[in-house]
Amino acid sequence: MAMNSLFKVLFFLISIHCLIVMAKQDKNEKPDRHDHYPPPPLSPTPAPAMPGPAAPAPAPAPVSPTTPMVQQLKINFYNKTCPSAESLVSAEMKLIQTEDPTLMPALIRLHFHDCFVRGCDASVLLTSKSGRAEKDAVPNQSLRGFAAVERLKTKLETACHGVVSCADILAIAARDAVFLSNGTHYDVETGRRDGNISIDNDAYTNLPPFKGNITALIALYATKNLTIKDLVVLSGAHSIGVSHCSTLSERLYNYSGTGNTDPTLNQTYAQQLKKQCTANDYTTTVEMDPGNPLTFGLGYFKAVLNHQGLFSADDALLHNNVTLAYLAAQANATSPIQFFLDFAQSMINMGRVDVLTGTNGTIRAVCGSYVD
Repeated sequence: MAMNSLFKVLFFLISIHCLIVMAKQDKNEKPDRHDHYPPPPLSPTPAPAMPGPAAPAPAPAPVSPTTPMVQQLKINFYNKTCPSAESLVSAEMKLIQTEDPTLMPALIRLHFHDCFVRGCDASVLLTSKSGRAEKDAVPNQSLRGFAAVERLKTKLETACHGVVSCADILAIAARDAVFLSNGTHYDVETGRRDGNISIDNDAYTNLPPFKGNITALIALYATKNLTIKDLVVLSGAHSIGVSHCSTLSERLYNYSGTGNTDPTLNQTYAQQLKKQCTANDYTTTVEMDPGNPLTFGLGYFKAVLNHQGLFSADDALLHNNVTLAYLAAQANATSPIQFFLDFAQSMINMGRVDVLTGTNGTIRAVCGSYVD
């Protein structure tokens, strides 16, 4: 009996031992997936790439490049150095408009002609004793507003000597001129400095020709990092102001050397113009938007769509799908709000063209300083 009990105990102990050994072997052969053993080495064949979203369409070329020069422009640049700068200009501009409202379109044009030649550096204001500055070039000889700019400069020099550039005065004055002509008001980026080079020949190669075709105009704007939309939107500034008959003479009396009137010009309108402008008339002016030369708005687009644009360059806008679509949209718009928004952005874009900032350029005490 005792012997049998001993055998049972031994058998039980042997069984327990075997179970322990088997358990250890099983654990060694099949490690649990939650253990902390190092993972197996990665396969030398790379895993296939995970599918992702489709690549976005290429972004359009920037309207104005984010160059270091442009990056230094900002709204309220003079907040610390001349906090009253823009309010001083605006107050004086109201007086100037009261005295001569025709200076409003003239100051917009002055800013435009400045930016397209050597960039927005106020080089159009510089004076040459030898008559070789930008203002002496034929396309610029009808520019006005130089005395008004000096008047603004004097106010600013009195308040903040040597701080505000003539280039920024042009940009602020152009904005205020638009606003005072019942147009839009927008924030102007400032921080430009003035150039000290002004060459008449530069105007001939950089200003948009009033006889330019659409291909030439688009190409020229592209050299300034301005888009086709900027072209048609900025052309809307022709809704105010006047032009000399000399710029129309060829269209009215000798189109392409034929001795005839430009057939693309509305013939009823052409006859009206001929009553105002005789051949070779260099002094008479005609309104850009007949009957409404001092109110900034949609009149220009309606006129061009009706073939009543004064310049061949205006008519050229009818020969591109983008510009034509914009003309039609604004000509039929019930409100100028969209045009005002677009014009503000395009003026900002133009105001960034080849600017001088930082330590480049200078701050002129007199905007019309001599270059020679």
